[in-house]
Amino acid sequence: MTTAHPLPEPALATGEDPREFAQVLHAMHDAAMAGQRLPARPRSVIGQSWARVAHAGVDPDIGGPIDPIAAADLTERRAASGLGFLLDDLTRGLDAVLRDSPNILVVADAKGHVLWRAGTTAVRRRADGLGFVEGASWAENAVGTNAIGTALTAGQAVQVFSAEHYVRSHHAWTCTGAPIRDPRSSGMLGVVDVSGPASSIHPATIALVDSVARLAEARLQNVHRDQLDMLRSVAAPILARAGRPALAVDEFGWVAAVDRVEPRRRIVLPSDLAPSRVLVSGLGLCDVEPLPGGWLVRPADAAEREGTTVTIGDVVTVTSGDGVWTHNPSPRHRDLLTLLARNRGGLSAAELAGELFGDPARTVTVRAEMSRLRKTFGGLLATAPYRFAKEVTVSR
Repeated sequence: MTTAHPLPEPALATGEDPREFAQVLHAMHDAAMAGQRLPARPRSVIGQSWARVAHAGVDPDIGGPIDPIAAADLTERRAASGLGFLLDDLTRGLDAVLRDSPNILVVADAKGHVLWRAGTTAVRRRADGLGFVEGASWAENAVGTNAIGTALTAGQAVQVFSAEHYVRSHHAWTCTGAPIRDPRSSGMLGVVDVSGPASSIHPATIALVDSVARLAEARLQNVHRDQLDMLRSVAAPILARAGRPALAVDEFGWVAAVDRVEPRRRIVLPSDLAPSRVLVSGLGLCDVEPLPGGWLVRPADAAEREGTTVTIGDVVTVTSGDGVWTHNPSPRHRDLLTLLARNRGGLSAAELAGELFGDPARTVTVRAEMSRLRKTFGGLLATAPYRFAKEVTVSR
């Protein structure tokens, strides 16, 4: 569940004069943009980024679009990012470079959209002038080489100093970003970034930002272990009653419990999994049934497949194969499940909002509630539109 990370490379060596180095970078940038012979070579991470950005058509004199996404979309991205509960940890970890300084802390999602900022009013105002605002995209193909977009693309901590930025209006800044990965999937969750005036650069900043990102990943890993423990407690009595080979896995395929199956840490699950009979690498044809927060996986030759039934009442009961489990939903979640049971063809977020609130515009609330429901019911609920999976029998 761990991933090796490259050692972070500072933009400026210890003891090097930042003003002299900035002059070299400006000359190098001017030559590169004019297609002339470079007086020096950029660092490999910067040179590779410049090539990508040039190919994407970013104008070094104008930059790219900085129009931030709508407030409703920003709220939805924050909720979906999986980063919100880490904000306090990130802020505390980087307090030393933020307190009484011209630096700003930024947390961006896996697409490079700025989700949160922290810093003094004066620092935020300067960042506003650069388009460094909540909701703006700082992906490489939007605004050129920068610590957020380049860290996401390179998959490593990056420090970008002065004219290493592709767009000239960014040359007065230095920024240091480190990616945060999801330990469950190894996919990118986002980036934590510290930015400020070019004069504020320090070689140690990149090591600090990278270590804070790694600590955030460690916390995510601990949360994942807790989730597996919870799944294990739910699955244990079901496995005991089944009396046949089976595994309990989370939505990412990490194994919480096994019975009469060779132990393993993880299996590869098909995408968009629903209760069905599927081919699982290393296990062959398997029957897959839902558990709260995961799946029960049984080799298909162990028994004939039985269907999954969801009964919606004051308590929601899920019956499948070897066991039964229940969930006590909130009134709103019960209403959502009832609407989906009545409309097996599915409903859009706007349609659900209209039914629930009489206001089709309240899609952000609906999407947030459906995200919470899907954490419990997993593949029983499908999206685009929201609906019960076709393999599921629903009764009320």
